[in-house]
Amino acid sequence: MPNHRAKLVLASRSPRRRELLTEAGYQFNIVVPDEGAECGICSRESAEQLVARLARQKAADVVVRIASGLVLGCDTIAECEGQIFGKPANDDHARKMLHALSGREHRVFSGLCLWHVPEGEPRVRVAVTRLRMDRLTDGQIDEYVASGQWEGKAGGFGYQDRLGWLHILDGSESNVVGLPLEMLAEMLAERDDAE
Repeated sequence: MPNHRAKLVLASRSPRRRELLTEAGYQFNIVVPDEGAECGICSRESAEQLVARLARQKAADVVVRIASGLVLGCDTIAECEGQIFGKPANDDHARKMLHALSGREHRVFSGLCLWHVPEGEPRVRVAVTRLRMDRLTDGQIDEYVASGQWEGKAGGFGYQDRLGWLHILDGSESNVVGLPLEMLAEMLAERDDAE
């Protein structure tokens, strides 16, 4: 069971992040950031820079709306050979993403921002997980897209869907789902030790 003094304020609309925190035993409230805090891909940014900035933006949007607490902002994307894959806009977009990742190694990045209100400064880190996707047939892609399970998921897939064609090569499984729990526990332990 997580053992830290501050109750978390999750700055996210993601049901997967809520599930991960609940399953891990964290106590938290949810304050959904404005949609504007979640946008803004810059072509000059690396995947690491992008998720770090977006996690901080989400946390910053919530920080100004609460009196006290430990705000947790997170953002997750997939990346393959320099191409960044966020959440698909529609079925066709999801299909294109899956075709691009099919049979290839890629990485999932999550930026994690912890920001203590009122006196703290934001601390941001990035987790990276390497995966390989099996080569998929058009039928497999069509079936998955038709299921709707891709919705709201970076790269157009959900590792938690237990698809059988995604394989973690290195890194955190929870990172691929949307929240690197190991990194969160480390950051909270460091914060508790510093107090």
